[in-house]
Amino acid sequence: MELSDPSLQPGPTSNESELAEAQISQSGDSMDDYYQLKNGLIISSSVIAGLFFGPVWWMYSLKVASSYLLGASVGVLYLRILAKNVEQLGTGNTQVGKGQLGVFVLLIVLATQWSQLEVLPVFLGFLTYKVGILFFVLWSAVLSPSTNR
Repeated sequence: MELSDPSLQPGPTSNESELAEAQISQSGDSMDDYYQLKNGLIISSSVIAGLFFGPVWWMYSLKVASSYLLGASVGVLYLRILAKNVEQLGTGNTQVGKGQLGVFVLLIVLATQWSQLEVLPVFLGFLTYKVGILFFVLWSAVLSPSTNR
């Protein structure tokens, strides 16, 4: 027998390799869960913004409703940027958090400078993504029939 024989080289035991495979599959499952959560949040926020648009138009005016819709659209964009930054947390990216603040500031500056927009509906539209998050969490925690108890 030679010392360079591969069978003599130290390697992972079967328990260690099973544990490593379990960790890899678990991290893959957790990323799948994360992507489902991200898509659910974005979809629920978009649907709620669309549902609010009609009553706002009916109760106020098209100018107010379009201002609301612009804010809600930017709120969904903000949520997508935030989700992308959360995905990059484990990669060592140090630029997390700068882009989404700029989106909000740009929206408010645009709303204050452009006479066709109303500032309050734009701001409230932007906050609609939070209503979408609350709805999604309530649905998945309490009302979802697939909840295992």
